[in-house]
Amino acid sequence: MSRVVQRRRVVKLGLEGGPRRREDVLAAEEPLEVRLGGKPFSVTMRTPGDDFDLVAGFLVSEGVVWEPGQLASLRFCAGEDGQGRQTYNVIDVQLAAGVVLPETSLERHVYTSSSCGICGTASIEAVTKGSRFGPAGPAGPVLGLGVLLSLPERLRAGQQLFERTGGVHAAGLFGFDGGLLCLREDVGRHNAVDKVIGWALREGRLPLRETVLQVSGRASFELVQKAYLAGIPVLSAVSAPSSLAVELAGQTGLTLAGFSRGRSINIYAHPERIAEAAQETAGEAEAAPA
Repeated sequence: MSRVVQRRRVVKLGLEGGPRRREDVLAAEEPLEVRLGGKPFSVTMRTPGDDFDLVAGFLVSEGVVWEPGQLASLRFCAGEDGQGRQTYNVIDVQLAAGVVLPETSLERHVYTSSSCGICGTASIEAVTKGSRFGPAGPAGPVLGLGVLLSLPERLRAGQQLFERTGGVHAAGLFGFDGGLLCLREDVGRHNAVDKVIGWALREGRLPLRETVLQVSGRASFELVQKAYLAGIPVLSAVSAPSSLAVELAGQTGLTLAGFSRGRSINIYAHPERIAEAAQETAGEAEAAPA
């Protein structure tokens, strides 16, 4: 059986008819320990699959690597469950010569696990300083509103694991023409994004200029941070962003959209990358008195 899903017996109840026993398909969730040079670095709960992409993307989000050549190797470490089966739940990363190892103390481990434990001005400054890329400037290509509005449906069409389980998030990377470049699913929305960014790193595609990151849920500070560090200029979410996500997007130059519902969308930061908003802004500038 695939480790991506597990089957469980459930009792289905309803107002019509009696209890029914049936088998349900669940998205798997297992821990993944990341080691750097044999030393523990972080642990995350994830849906198994695309684990090397997940680890690579996580290291980009942590500012450890930003070029594929900085990853010398990724390998699963030996580990067995109670029945003697390989767990594939520990990955050791060997960084290339010259890449500085990050601090792996317990204090830092706790901080990375909490994601946004010191949210506020200090954390926004840290994100800005840690970026090797940052999103493309507003003078670059603009994105059509029709393309942007179509992305949630295009993302949903590719969510095969969600179709089976109804229990995972998705992140999709699209070009400005609406073409799908990469789609990943996971029980953790941040993991799904890391898997996309890790794929891009390993394919030598960073920075991700002229792309849109479409996510299936809300837009948190952490997702804006990950998009910014990968050079993604536009992040679009089906649901709402948090206040700090909007603040970070505004200060770092990233276009942040939310409540993308097919016929309408809210742009919370840097609307100038959206063609229709850019035209309106230009018209207001021309109409303004000298």
